[in-house]
Amino acid sequence: MSRPSLTDEQRLDWLRLIRSERVGPRTFRALINQFGGAQAALEALPGLARRAGRLTLKVASRAEAERELAALHRLGGRFVAQGEPDYPRALLAVDTAPPLIAVRGSAEILSRPTVAVVGSRNASAAGGAFAERLASELGRAGYAVVSGLARGIDTRAHRAALPTGTVAVLAGGHERIYPAENVPLLDRIIAEGGAALSEMPVAWEPRGRDFPRRNRIVSGLSYGVIVVEAARRSGSLITARFALEQGREVFAVPGSPLDPRAEGTNDLIRSGATLCSAAEHVTSVLEPLIGRVASDEPVPPGLYRERRSAYAAEEELWDELDGFDAPPSSATLFEEEPATVPRNESDRDRVLALLGGAPVSPDELARQADLPIRSVQLALVELDMQNLVDRHPGNGVSRRAR
Repeated sequence: MSRPSLTDEQRLDWLRLIRSERVGPRTFRALINQFGGAQAALEALPGLARRAGRLTLKVASRAEAERELAALHRLGGRFVAQGEPDYPRALLAVDTAPPLIAVRGSAEILSRPTVAVVGSRNASAAGGAFAERLASELGRAGYAVVSGLARGIDTRAHRAALPTGTVAVLAGGHERIYPAENVPLLDRIIAEGGAALSEMPVAWEPRGRDFPRRNRIVSGLSYGVIVVEAARRSGSLITARFALEQGREVFAVPGSPLDPRAEGTNDLIRSGATLCSAAEHVTSVLEPLIGRVASDEPVPPGLYRERRSAYAAEEELWDELDGFDAPPSSATLFEEEPATVPRNESDRDRVLALLGGAPVSPDELARQADLPIRSVQLALVELDMQNLVDRHPGNGVSRRAR
């Protein structure tokens, strides 16, 4: 049974506590359990710090918390606390779930069955097209599609799920959307019945380590995680590892062994993830689990919990005691290395980046590259078709392994 909503005063105290130095989700919960509430925990923090040998510990002030609340309200958002009716039920089962999430958009969508679709930032045209088809079909089947608002597969999944509802999990605060080019997409997500959420301070600029933080929420919100394309050192595989540790189902879309963007997904399948080549491969596994959750049973463990050691990281992906007062470094604002193709790339480079091991039609290349079909055809000629691409039945083209 859900606990009642916090009072305004309690919400301020919760926000002050989670924004205080060296307090993360696990520490927050331990303090609440030990002292019986956030106000008492705040009063005890300085003494705890002194006993631990620290001369000072920055405790978030009431004024700082009020400013953050006001900033979020100006954006049309609100803070939702663990245990409140609008807090996503699936996320409650995660032991590192954020005590407070800043939410903009629909509360209803957070109560629906959810599935995550994630993958490469530098997606192939075939991978992007499949992500769109999958997200659209899952939406029509009643699922809200969750992703991380990144370039590539995340963006394709969000766009395809706009008519049925999608949830974007942010690595930074609501005032610091990354990547900035997806601000219009985020506005559409919220306007069309979806939602955006973040655990970070409203004005927080995302750093490299904040993306794994985000990924644990992407998986925690979802009953299953589908990885469409992922290289072996991809952030999407971090999401898959979190999903396994959280008892979620992991699905992977197989790809060409000639395409590095498929190496991670093919590895997942070899290690026991469910092969996914159609939406029904996902819904047939998740429907029994969601039925149990709907009947008020605890969120059930996934089928692959026993295999999680194959993916478990050897070290913590974020520091529980990391404070929010250190200024971010401009060198760590990227989730990965910047894309190898610059954002002002030529038509030829834009087409080349979309080619992968699977055949794709010139029309699809034109749509995803946002180019006229004639420009795509000229780019393909310029790429020296004899050496770089094969022609396939169905008027498709793909990159050949070099």
